[in-house]
Amino acid sequence: MARSIETDWSVGVAGSFTFRFNRFDTVTRTSNTQALVLYSLRQQFITAVNGTTYFPGERYILNHQLSYSYFPDKFWGLGKIAPDHNEEPYTFRQYYVYLHLQRKLKERFFGGFLYEYQRLLAVDHIAGGLFDQQNVAGRDPYHISGAGLSLTYDTRNNAFAPDQGSLMQVFFNHFTPWLGSSFRYTAYVIDLRRFMRLYRDQVLAVQAYAQFNAGDVPLRSLASFGGSNSMRGFYDGRFRSKNQLVLQAEYRVPIIWRLGAVGFAGLGNVGDHLRELNFQELKFSYGGGLRVALNRKERLNLRVDYGWGFGESTSHGLYFQLGEAF
Repeated sequence: MARSIETDWSVGVAGSFTFRFNRFDTVTRTSNTQALVLYSLRQQFITAVNGTTYFPGERYILNHQLSYSYFPDKFWGLGKIAPDHNEEPYTFRQYYVYLHLQRKLKERFFGGFLYEYQRLLAVDHIAGGLFDQQNVAGRDPYHISGAGLSLTYDTRNNAFAPDQGSLMQVFFNHFTPWLGSSFRYTAYVIDLRRFMRLYRDQVLAVQAYAQFNAGDVPLRSLASFGGSNSMRGFYDGRFRSKNQLVLQAEYRVPIIWRLGAVGFAGLGNVGDHLRELNFQELKFSYGGGLRVALNRKERLNLRVDYGWGFGESTSHGLYFQLGEAF
């Protein structure tokens, strides 16, 4: 069972598998694969397989995600100003493939190659509504295919809930008709994270995340603001635009046995142009939650969070998920 603002409660089957190629290898972090089939109270259907594989000595790291979604969703328009009364329903069906293979260049430094494919089978929207009025690219069926490169510095000491170390990752992904894409554009991402162990195993986790897009970007590839991992309290996609900048922090406190608590806060913005990522119409979020350690050795947690989002109006919601937000 799972819950988010976007899906309400979902029921189905989910499993998580952790492993090491060599159980005596204490250098390589634990690999994981998760598989799920979920059906939500909002008649959304999702099936997915995703995870991270750390090969011996972390000479190679593979991130993968394969999914199919049938998803009744909501749309408020494009840009940082999207009033509540704009809300329109739409439904999409899509296949999604993401592969990211990294190779160790030197200790803690990795160079990578990534590939992304998305096939949007259908987008059912209101004729003459916001999608047509704003001439949203990708409101008709399409597919994208793109490849890119990454550079990563990673000193995190755990794959699921690190309490020490940093992640600094930058990558770009170029989508082009040469690779079979319906749209030509380039996505750039900067993801910076820092984890600090403080008083009595309490942890401060901080993240700065930026996404920039250049070109003709379709609907499902736009920067999507909110969700269960970023700016909790906002509906994922409450604000959509070409660019996004988010800063968030989380304070994690062990309580007793397998139980812990967290408090989190974030701020951010979206914009069609970089100059729009400013303090005008800035969005805020905050909240708190509980953690239940399902596997204390590997620090794999069940998380229950409640978040509030403030931007034009107030939104809030409950999250029931596996694994930390970041």
